[in-house]
Amino acid sequence: MTDVAAPQTGSQPKGRKPGPATFTRVEVNAAVSAASAAAKFGPEHTTEPVAYDGILLASFGGPEGQDEVIPFLRNVTAGRGIPDERLEEVAHHYRHYGGVSPINEQNRQLKASIERELERRGIDLPVFWGNRNSEPYFNDVLLDAREAGCSTLIAVATSAYSSFSSCRQYREDFADALEDTGLGGQLTIDKVRAFFDHPGFVAPFIEGVRDAVLSLAQEDAQLDLATEVEVLFTTHSVPMADAANSGPPGAGFGESGAYAAQHLAVAEVVALAALQELEEDTTISGRVPEQLSWQLVYQSRSGPPSQPWLEPDINDVIAELPSKGAKAVVVVPIGFVSDHMEVLWDLDNEAKDSAADAGLAFRRTPTPGIHAKYVEGLVDLILERRDATPVGERPAMTSIGPWFDVCRPGCCANKRLGFKPAVSGLLPWPGGSAREAARSRSRRRRRWRGSSSASRASRPSWCE
Repeated sequence: MTDVAAPQTGSQPKGRKPGPATFTRVEVNAAVSAASAAAKFGPEHTTEPVAYDGILLASFGGPEGQDEVIPFLRNVTAGRGIPDERLEEVAHHYRHYGGVSPINEQNRQLKASIERELERRGIDLPVFWGNRNSEPYFNDVLLDAREAGCSTLIAVATSAYSSFSSCRQYREDFADALEDTGLGGQLTIDKVRAFFDHPGFVAPFIEGVRDAVLSLAQEDAQLDLATEVEVLFTTHSVPMADAANSGPPGAGFGESGAYAAQHLAVAEVVALAALQELEEDTTISGRVPEQLSWQLVYQSRSGPPSQPWLEPDINDVIAELPSKGAKAVVVVPIGFVSDHMEVLWDLDNEAKDSAADAGLAFRRTPTPGIHAKYVEGLVDLILERRDATPVGERPAMTSIGPWFDVCRPGCCANKRLGFKPAVSGLLPWPGGSAREAARSRSRRRRRWRGSSSASRASRPSWCE
């Protein structure tokens, strides 16, 4: 059984999202598809250096004009049987910003920043940027990389945590693109570990919380930082079933899986570190509390109302804060690497309005974006795999990490969608099959078509 379809290079038109891959390899202990020799048989952490000759910056994608909004949403929701009129109902976030998502421009800036950092270190590696749901699509970018002479890519996804939408779906889309282009066997794709607790990702949030609390304290000399300021670490909600399956099966993370555990661990580190830095600021001497009051909340819930998602919702929590004595709220988008649409709309509009309605002072901390420490950290993660840095020397700011180089069997599987081929990891789960996937897709289409508009959530499920 082969890992890839027969070569089709150049046979497909450009500028379109590739269809689902059809190849399967389901026998136990199968080699990792399209992986370098160091990661081929799936050790948790690779121990052999790899001569990568290109970097794939992989992102979600977004529209860049009003006429691109619906095609983009079709890509995001492909296979779910959602009609265009339903998609138009949820397009208003993008329409509000002229049909332009901020994510593509942010990725252009991130790509340029990574290139400058590579040049600063004397590293000659080209950076290719590709998207899951809009141009430049992965299939086109892989063809460009191959034409440039690349054969061994290291991928960096613009998502830091473990879940179906933030890790596994990228790996599935890599498989789709390899089959679509016929580059299987010619191009390998490894992926850097989930970097939720890497210092480069965490440091900007520490700075943000410190600066936000300091700003509130300087604005109101009577504000009690211990009892009247609430720090809300927020991330994209996901279905409970997906949360439970995040991370490797049997890892002991509980019903909310690795996804929630990783966020909680990072939030704790950020709150403690920010507090320590506040203690060093002489402008608020005597006002720094022994601990910050904080909690993890969720945002951007979508999908049918009958489907349980991670809670509590950020807006519900904000509404309750005044009754608990709070006068100010600090919102920390700890689940996001940059100012995606969910940050601009759901936080800078909806959450800010909720705070105003509750009579609370509001601060939203920055996302990493192109922060120097974040960019340096991404390059460090690439070199970690290139040079096979020993696990004991890899930085991780929580007790959970450093995370796996090669995803474990069943890691972040979406059992609602069924088995799909993926690269950069071991089998999704033993016994998965294309037939299971087909049955799952059929059931899902029937559910959407048979439901009334009143029973549907305000938007379909996705995460930018």
